[in-house]
Amino acid sequence: MPVAPPFIVRKAAVLGAGVMGAQIAAHLVNANVAAVLYELPAKEGDPNGNVLKAIDNLKKLEPSPLSISSKAGLIEPANYGQHLERLRDCDIVIEAISERMDWKADLYRKVAPYIGDRTIFASNTSGLSINKLSQSFPHELRKRFCGVHFFNPPRYMHLVELIAASDTDGAILDELEKFLVTTLGKGVIRAKDTPNFIANRVGVFSMLATIHHAQRLGIGFDTVDALTGSLIGRPKSATFRTADVVGLDTFAHVVNTMKDTLPGDPWHRYYAVPAWLKGLIDQGALGQKTRRGVYQKMGNDIHVLDLKTGNYRLSDGRADEAVIETLENRNVAERFAQLHASSNPQAQFLWSIFRDSFHYCAAHLAEIANNARDLDLAIRWGFGWNQGPFEIWQAAGWHQVANWISEDIATGKAMANAPLPAWAMEPGRTGVHSTRGSFSPAENAYKPRSALPVYQRQAFPDRLLGDEVKYGVTLFETDGVRCWHTGDDIAIVSFKSRMHAIGDDVLDGVLQALEEAERNYMGLIIWQSEPPFSVGANLKKTPAAGARPAQPSAVGRLFRQFKREAESLALKAARQLGVADQLMAGKLAEVERLVEQFQETTQALKYSMVPTVAAVDGLALGGGCEFIMHSDRAVATLESYIGLVEVGVGLLPAGGGCKEFALRAVADAKGGEMSPFLQKYFKAVAMAEVGRSAEHAREIGYLRPTDRIVMNRFELLEIAKAELRALAAAGYRPPLRATAIPVAGRSAIATIKAFMVNLLEGGHISEHDYLIGQKVATVMCGGDVEAGSLVDEQWFLDLERQHFMELIATEKTQARIEHMLKTGKPLRN
Repeated sequence: MPVAPPFIVRKAAVLGAGVMGAQIAAHLVNANVAAVLYELPAKEGDPNGNVLKAIDNLKKLEPSPLSISSKAGLIEPANYGQHLERLRDCDIVIEAISERMDWKADLYRKVAPYIGDRTIFASNTSGLSINKLSQSFPHELRKRFCGVHFFNPPRYMHLVELIAASDTDGAILDELEKFLVTTLGKGVIRAKDTPNFIANRVGVFSMLATIHHAQRLGIGFDTVDALTGSLIGRPKSATFRTADVVGLDTFAHVVNTMKDTLPGDPWHRYYAVPAWLKGLIDQGALGQKTRRGVYQKMGNDIHVLDLKTGNYRLSDGRADEAVIETLENRNVAERFAQLHASSNPQAQFLWSIFRDSFHYCAAHLAEIANNARDLDLAIRWGFGWNQGPFEIWQAAGWHQVANWISEDIATGKAMANAPLPAWAMEPGRTGVHSTRGSFSPAENAYKPRSALPVYQRQAFPDRLLGDEVKYGVTLFETDGVRCWHTGDDIAIVSFKSRMHAIGDDVLDGVLQALEEAERNYMGLIIWQSEPPFSVGANLKKTPAAGARPAQPSAVGRLFRQFKREAESLALKAARQLGVADQLMAGKLAEVERLVEQFQETTQALKYSMVPTVAAVDGLALGGGCEFIMHSDRAVATLESYIGLVEVGVGLLPAGGGCKEFALRAVADAKGGEMSPFLQKYFKAVAMAEVGRSAEHAREIGYLRPTDRIVMNRFELLEIAKAELRALAAAGYRPPLRATAIPVAGRSAIATIKAFMVNLLEGGHISEHDYLIGQKVATVMCGGDVEAGSLVDEQWFLDLERQHFMELIATEKTQARIEHMLKTGKPLRN
């Protein structure tokens, strides 16, 4: 019998160019998947007017749904009136129109005749029944229909829920999961076909519980957000700011879906849109998209709705110091015992929302999810919690917390009187996650992770409390690094410093790892078990992290990172610089020694006798960026934010970053005029440009055309190894040291200085900014020499070090560093 050809997505179609549809199309082209975006034909003018407007709007959204703005031009516009024939060429069709069962059914009947024989059709519904939706298709197409629920914003949120209908072919789901995981970089959870699936069901209930207890205890919305954000391991946007971002109308729709479809649920009476929320929606105050919701910006101040007066007031809610002290207790069991016993209203509020979420998850686990892992990961990936509800409960002491919940159910304090399920109260139960897997009530067994081949690419998947994680075999370990392997012939070095900052201990460790790799291994990979890759130089040694670093809280992290200008990112990196104490003590000689050591290490990376690969995820700033630029290959996740940011604190890159940009300008010029290329790279350094994606970093020049970009960060190490093996298999040799590098010289410096004079005279930069820019130009142009003069790499390194030390000795740079370290804000002096 002939074997069916493999499922390959050459082209995808998205039906519906609304908020979600357009952004799903954007993420498809981010992943280099050809995408056709459909919308209703415009009533006047160009029939594609509606869809073209949606595509153009993608370039205005923050955070950007596009890895680079030019990707918008790769989305093919289409409308239902003229272009249904194009669907025949699509391997997958994703429907993302409004959440109306009748509208979706009408659309399905309209497009069904144009769907190819092997095309998968998936609905992005956030909670409608997949089985009911499937009934609108012919029987033959139903086996290729499923739910594929992306979370907003689709580029950044890791979760996609995959939901089968009763007729869906299981093999098709496996193929689709592979595409979603590797090609689009998503974390896939198989959800059951129940209202709102897993993440929205639990996440929205958690928000409803928060609303209920806030009103019960008279706690203002801004205080609730102060309590339910980063203090308890959730996104900084917390509860009501998240509702504003998502859209109050969208939130209300999900609540109403639960109300309409879950009449027998013990918590049904809470599935209601509060009167104040309905009032805002009726007024058109829908949150961020209408510039007014629970919050409203008035001038430079943020105001919040006050339920007592019905008006907006200045947002100034704070968590009580006693509650903060409790939440900062690293002993989770003690923390929950204190919250449970406290009479403080804020503590009572927190215990109440945790209790009711635990109760709800336990009661509904068997109904909505295959096991506890799926529920916890769905909430982490879809709502940005650092830990899922069951993880938190387990860490707090399963048996004790279960008893407290049962007591509150018995006394009527809990939101519902349904008892905890019997499995949750089993004697001896310590949780739902263990080395055996995660508990499934339906099977009364612990279930291991998926065995699909795609997950063999993830040596270290996102770990849960209770997982046994062993990062290979240690070769050596110092205060700064751990060098190890996974049982093969590739050495890996990981940093132990906070935020993976690079101090002298890390530099020593990397040099030692290179020596070990040259002696005994095929090559060396720099890889961190958690992002960031590195925030850069840390001239003051920081203690090694002793505990598992908190995972980035998704929505809060994203909206902070992508709304910041490059200057703010520079400040974040520069906090790690930590040179203030040495400056004040007059230890400039020690600083210079560290700069020399940094240069020695980056050069060793470049000229090692075995290939070196930087496996990059998250922030890679300053010295972290220089490590990337000197490695033979970088493999970076799309969500890598790379940049040389030293000028933000009055310095310049001195670990070889300026030198590498100068060399790239020479290569780009191909024997011709270097100035245009130098000016591009000068701008990147002088403006502390940070790539807003790995693609953007490649545009700027931090990444090379040969560097790889991957979509799923959990596949990063596997692909880095493949790149290293390819380099080795090709007979790797390091580049020869260049001894005759042509420089642009003093004439190019003069051109750049003239440009900066205009900025200075226009009041756009300060005198000290001008000085910094002048020194950057001097280094990158090769110093005050004739154009075309020939130098070697050491010449550039000496210039970097000289001008770095001259800047660090100035009062104004020292003032900038000190001011930033004290306030976290830039100083323009």
